Amino acid sequence: MKGEGKIFLVSGEVESGKSRFCRQAAAALKERGWGTAGLLSPAVFEGKRKVAIDALDLRNEVRRRLAELTEPESPREGIQTNRWRFSPGTIIWCNQVLEAAVPCDLLVVDELGPLEFERNEGLLSGFDAVDSRLYRVSLTVVRPSLLENAIERWPAAETLTIKRLSDTSKIVRDWVERI
Repeated sequence: MKGEGKIFLVSGEVESGKSRFCRQAAAALKERGWGTAGLLSPAVFEGKRKVAIDALDLRNEVRRRLAELTEPESPREGIQTNRWRFSPGTIIWCNQVLEAAVPCDLLVVDELGPLEFERNEGLLSGFDAVDSRLYRVSLTVVRPSLLENAIERWPAAETLTIKRLSDTSKIVRDWVERI
């Protein structure tokens, strides 16, 4: 069964506020009675240095460590990028969260990146959840370098480009009023 949910691709450069936008949008819609589900990937900082990425289940606020910064001398095993080493157990948990996320009013998938689009690893259940269209609206975070891939997969999607962290609150207000 396919739904008719509207897909929004949230894109922007590193640390532009994509996850913050999704978090604030989910909170604003939850206040309006929308059921929110899916995953956020908030950054973890030590001082000003990003050292990890967590995964946050929007339905129940359970948070787990998704990835940690790799050190140059770290062994290259498991799911890794040049910068991040991912927790296999958390990847499995994230996929379970995404499988159970739909149906809902707002689906958030933060993010579908190179692991998913280029390596067929990571949060692959995010593709299925977005493809299902069993939501009113989805917010799917995709970095600019992969936006073309996402638009090819979801040609009817609308792109929201986040340029500056400081603009996030205004963009959320405008977007919530529009949908």
